Amino acid sequence: MDQAVKGNVGSREKIQKFGRFLSGMVMPNIGAFIAWGLITALFIPTGWTPNENLSTLVGPMITYLLPLLIGFTGGKMVADIRGGVLGAIATMGVIIGTSIPMFIGGMIMGPFAGWCIKKFDQAVEGKVPTGFEMLVNNFSAGIIGAILTIFAYLGIGPVVEGLSNFLGTAVESIVSAGLLPIASVFIEPAKILFLNNAINHGVLSPLGIDQAAELGKSIFFLLETNPGPGLGILLAYWVFSKGMVKQSAPGAIIIHFLGGIHEIYFPYILMQPSLLLAAIAGGASGVFTFVVTGAGLVATPSPGSIFALSAMAPRGGLLPVLLGVVISTTVSFLVAAPLIKRKKEVNDDSFAKAKEETVKYKGKKSSVIKTEEIKAENVKKIIVACDAGMGSSAMGASKLRNKVKKAGLDIEVLNTSIDELPQDVDIVITHKQLTDRARTVVPNARHISLEDFIMTDVYDNLVEELKK
Repeated sequence: MDQAVKGNVGSREKIQKFGRFLSGMVMPNIGAFIAWGLITALFIPTGWTPNENLSTLVGPMITYLLPLLIGFTGGKMVADIRGGVLGAIATMGVIIGTSIPMFIGGMIMGPFAGWCIKKFDQAVEGKVPTGFEMLVNNFSAGIIGAILTIFAYLGIGPVVEGLSNFLGTAVESIVSAGLLPIASVFIEPAKILFLNNAINHGVLSPLGIDQAAELGKSIFFLLETNPGPGLGILLAYWVFSKGMVKQSAPGAIIIHFLGGIHEIYFPYILMQPSLLLAAIAGGASGVFTFVVTGAGLVATPSPGSIFALSAMAPRGGLLPVLLGVVISTTVSFLVAAPLIKRKKEVNDDSFAKAKEETVKYKGKKSSVIKTEEIKAENVKKIIVACDAGMGSSAMGASKLRNKVKKAGLDIEVLNTSIDELPQDVDIVITHKQLTDRARTVVPNARHISLEDFIMTDVYDNLVEELKK
């Protein structure tokens, strides 16, 4: 029994790690996707302000720019800038070798190219004669890059194109059969397991971009990012619960619905797992509404805020999107309300336990937070870091920044990804699973580990320590 449980936990951790890696290739480039989406929404013939000249930007951006950025980022994640360059070179092979946008190809060739150059560098480390280092570095990158590009052109590109065509046909069949709402049965529970970024950026976004390139919009951008199901559940807690849970719900609603950080409502479902029914019902009703009304977005809304959804709506397509959000919110609220009212034991203790469960479902074992001894003098820069440098670390940095400002401390507080940590940082705050990795990037900084970027007293303790 214990072995089975350990096996399930290990499998979940591997899936989550793989999902974080996939989303890590896309999330740093979300700005480029939004730029492409805005240009598409504005200037294509069916856009808000059609412009024949400016619309010529749409094709090259989706064909070349976006896949190359993904390939570069994937390679850089494995082998820094050198890996990123090789990733972009190799991605060019799948771009030229196919007739569709090669986002999946970039996700494959980018990390693979980074791995190849990393293994080569490890093999020749310490064996290159003095004075020949630059020659070896440049020519090895050029030769390996050329080989990988040819390999991608002849081998990977056709395979990925065939797979994409197969998936596209399968998805079209599901859509034609009116079965797309069933996807919520899988998407909503997976989100609670913190696979939301993997599902959205790793699976749905590539499918959506392909569809948007052909039709000008895609429903796939709405399947995971719809804030309606979570909003309905939070509203039900606000109306029908008591104590700390009721008091925390309004703030969670703002962060979730306006800020687009969906992770904020996951503990509320873990506190009462039966509310998964409300999330699934809300998600399915929203998707059904999107299908019936022909709703879609021109690009990935990130984060999943109502503002981002509205900005990515095509001309004349905002009302169907808002209607789907409203209906999914209403349905999830109606399903969640009796469940919350009937569950009399929902209290502050169960909410605290749910937050612990949130950590567990992330694959993060609860333990006492340990921090290194901090010397307050000469602390000028504190950075809160996570995998992508967005989302959780941004919220954590904002929370700490407000506390530092209120304490009157002259300290800069920023957020970034682990790989982008600057060498002049004084204190680095990361999740405990990322601390060792952060130490390899900035070994001379003070490192603080935490388990939750938002629900923690680490920031208060740090500020008090610095004030002393």
